[in-house]
Amino acid sequence: MSDKNKNSTPNVPKFKFNMYWIYGAIFVVLIGVSFINESSFSTKKISTNRFFKILESNDVNKILIINKNIAEVYIKKEAEKKDKYKQQANSPLFRKGSPLFQYDFGDLQNFENKLNQYKSTKNLDFDIDSDSRGSFFESIIGFLPFILLIAIWIFFMRRMSGGGGAGGGGGQIFNIGKSKAKLFDKDTKVKTTFENVAGLEGAKEEVQEIVDFLKNPDKYTALGGKIPKGALLVGPPGTGKTLLAKAVAGEAEVPFFSLSGSDFVEMFVGVGASRVRDLFKQAAQKSPSIIFIDEIDAIGRARGKNSMTGGNDERENTLNQLLTEMDGFGTDVNVIVLAATNRADVLDSALMRAGRFDRQIYVDLPDIKERKEIFEVHIKPLKLSDDVNIEFLAQQTPGFSGADIANMCNEAALIAARGDKKSIHHQDFLDAVDRIVGGLEKKNKVITPKEKKTIAFHEAGHATVSWMLEHAAPLVKVTIVPRGQSLGAAWYLPAERMIVQTEQMLDEMCATLGGRAAEKIIFNKISTGALSDLEKVTKQARAMVTVYGLNEKVGNLTYYDSSGNDAFVKPYSENTAKTIDEEISKMIELQYQRAIDILDKNKEKLTVLAELLLEKEVIFKDDLIKIFGVRPFEEEVTDAFEVKEKSSKIAVEEEEIKDTKEEK
Repeated sequence: MSDKNKNSTPNVPKFKFNMYWIYGAIFVVLIGVSFINESSFSTKKISTNRFFKILESNDVNKILIINKNIAEVYIKKEAEKKDKYKQQANSPLFRKGSPLFQYDFGDLQNFENKLNQYKSTKNLDFDIDSDSRGSFFESIIGFLPFILLIAIWIFFMRRMSGGGGAGGGGGQIFNIGKSKAKLFDKDTKVKTTFENVAGLEGAKEEVQEIVDFLKNPDKYTALGGKIPKGALLVGPPGTGKTLLAKAVAGEAEVPFFSLSGSDFVEMFVGVGASRVRDLFKQAAQKSPSIIFIDEIDAIGRARGKNSMTGGNDERENTLNQLLTEMDGFGTDVNVIVLAATNRADVLDSALMRAGRFDRQIYVDLPDIKERKEIFEVHIKPLKLSDDVNIEFLAQQTPGFSGADIANMCNEAALIAARGDKKSIHHQDFLDAVDRIVGGLEKKNKVITPKEKKTIAFHEAGHATVSWMLEHAAPLVKVTIVPRGQSLGAAWYLPAERMIVQTEQMLDEMCATLGGRAAEKIIFNKISTGALSDLEKVTKQARAMVTVYGLNEKVGNLTYYDSSGNDAFVKPYSENTAKTIDEEISKMIELQYQRAIDILDKNKEKLTVLAELLLEKEVIFKDDLIKIFGVRPFEEEVTDAFEVKEKSSKIAVEEEEIKDTKEEK
């Protein structure tokens, strides 16, 4: 038994003080006092006969009438020594000065008449008095509305101030100005490291350098240099900005404060600025340290853009305090601020200047090599079949972010599980891509044979024109099974280009208009099914004319404003606007006529392809090779995974292209 007790002792939870224990103790004491004040615990209830016998014996000193229905009987001191009272009077529960008996008499008038009658006839000498009392619970009920109001007020104050003390500061009303940042240090186990971050080699290198700054500051300050104040992670959603910061928390052996931009914002005036001060105070105390602010655009928007909010906007006050704190650090305080946003264009220029965010790390969408690395990270926990080709999947997912690839891998696992498979096959990944890009198949959707034929020729038109043009993306798969909001869909494998030339954009526009052109040639009619195609080519043509300066008549001009200040004002005259509209229309019509000419020359093959599509509903690249033959342009396409095995000349050319991109 002793051994058992010894073993169980360490498992006993430690006592933690709580204010509610004090409130409970006060409540118990009040109840106890109320019981004591109401009556003695030895007071005995008696019957009518016993009451009048005691009255006749002239032992009563006083009768106290309570609330007009109860009589408390007080015995004379000399009478308490009698045997019939002695035991009760000497009881430890009896309090001196308390009534010995209690009698419920009923009607007050009859009782008083009897008392007066006994007093006069029996010559008795007792006093009669009356009193009114309320119980403790009645008093509580009287104060109940006030108690409820106070309780509701305390509840809402705690909720508004951050709730229940979770997450550090802000748990109590007096701590509302405290920082809500989560602290990660050597005692906190963070599983994410740089090994979990696939791709993003440039961003990882810069972030690792920041961690090294804090670990070995003397290495950099010995030459007279200063530690950078901050780094801004910029890039599209889902590219891994927050993941990169988590990896820093996992790799760094310094305290890491993490919070969101919205954590500074509160309904009370001045709370945001107060939390900024407290955050930087905590970081300075634990120096060297890192502060990470996710979605900094919540508080870092450019000031003065919205005149409706006025100059005393709470968000602006928070931003002003942040600017002050980032400027207030000296070289002796090694605190680096990391921030992430996908909207760098809306940030205040004062926040972006050197000395605050010294570095801007652009986290771009992954290229084909990086997508392969990301796939290898996300497929580790999955049970894969031997037929899964990661390289093909990387080629098949251009424009996918890291989050999209993670979602695709999860979707593939769900599709395989839905089919009761023991492992995930390559086709499951392709189905996952189809579902993410095109939407869910709607096989039960009712389509007439005439509509189905029109859709088949429309999709066959896209496939034929793209196959015949050099710079158009080759077809991978085409279907006439309704998906999402579309009645048919086609998947292409676009080339990942650093720069796009005029001929390439024109070929893409021509391929996009191939669907409507096929309808015109076969049926001599056009339909509304080309809405998305027309929207796409119109945007492309407008971009060519007004953004990229690829139109001869308009010239080498761009009306694009990277600052985003041209939302309400056209930066060109009405004559120029007319010219732009004419050139856009002319460009689209030329490509439409070009698509008609291509399909006219290959009308028989177009018909074969459409009939095959009507028969199978889904066709692939191999089917197009059987009908049209091998594309003459396939030999010029370079496999991205074989670049390392090519000559050094190609590697030099790639470096030159990268240098050109960085100069832009």
